[in-house]
Amino acid sequence: MKQSEEQAALLALLLGKRVRWRDVAERVLDSAGAAHVLRDAFGDQDTLFDVDQGPMEVALAEARQLLSRCASEKVGVHAFWDGSYPTQLRDVHEMPPLIFTRGTVLAEEQRSIAVVGSRKASEHGLAVAGSIARRLTQENITVVSGLAAGIDTVAHRTALDHGGRTVAVLGTGINRFYPSENRRLQDEIADKGLLISQFLPDAAPTKKSFPMRNAVMSGYAAATIVVEAGEHSGARIQARMALKHGRPVILPRELLRNQWVRDYERRPGVHLVSDIEELMCAVRSIMADAEVKPEELVGEAELVW
Repeated sequence: MKQSEEQAALLALLLGKRVRWRDVAERVLDSAGAAHVLRDAFGDQDTLFDVDQGPMEVALAEARQLLSRCASEKVGVHAFWDGSYPTQLRDVHEMPPLIFTRGTVLAEEQRSIAVVGSRKASEHGLAVAGSIARRLTQENITVVSGLAAGIDTVAHRTALDHGGRTVAVLGTGINRFYPSENRRLQDEIADKGLLISQFLPDAAPTKKSFPMRNAVMSGYAAATIVVEAGEHSGARIQARMALKHGRPVILPRELLRNQWVRDYERRPGVHLVSDIEELMCAVRSIMADAEVKPEELVGEAELVW
């Protein structure tokens, strides 16, 4: 079966109204392919599909139509078995079976660090995020973030302004603009970097979609830097997911005022840093551990928090 037909079979499964995407990936991995799982699924309609949804060909037709639309809109579609699928995402339990992209996809992007933090960041936090993104860009490290207001926006914007690569992992479908004020930024990232979404192209934001986005962002990046994060923030969720994924987490010591950071500070993989130079030393160590040769540092005035 052609790859496009396997993708259509996978998408037809994911369009099932009562299916868990993670379960689909596991079933495809354990079988002869997506088409095989699809045929089995229609033999047990109560498991994956509502009774009134129609026969398998109807589901496949809907999937093919969506794939054709993505092609016409220059949206990339990558199944987890495709060579273009980011290899680092295959390492995490939360691996999306399918991702949608705009921009330049790199199948391997080990030199990437997530920079995350509060949407309602302080001026100090925004300045620190900008300094971090600038230093990462100068070392040819991709800046990964979630396109949210606050820290994420500054991280993306700084990377672009300094000629670096940035990847935005979205909590919505790739055709959505959230927050709306970041529409131009999102378009610029698509033009110069990469947008990734694990959700159907027109999917609206939900409370569940952003923690799911954080898990994928953690899996994509070699490590996560948390700039600012309260007790109930998405950045805290990402720190937890990163450690679960075996990805290092870098935290400013000033965040020790938060109980969750004090709970994390002695966990394996956590780096507490006092200033930008300590942070970059931690980044060098992480890049070395990933067996990726770090680029020569470019000098810059020190930032002390």
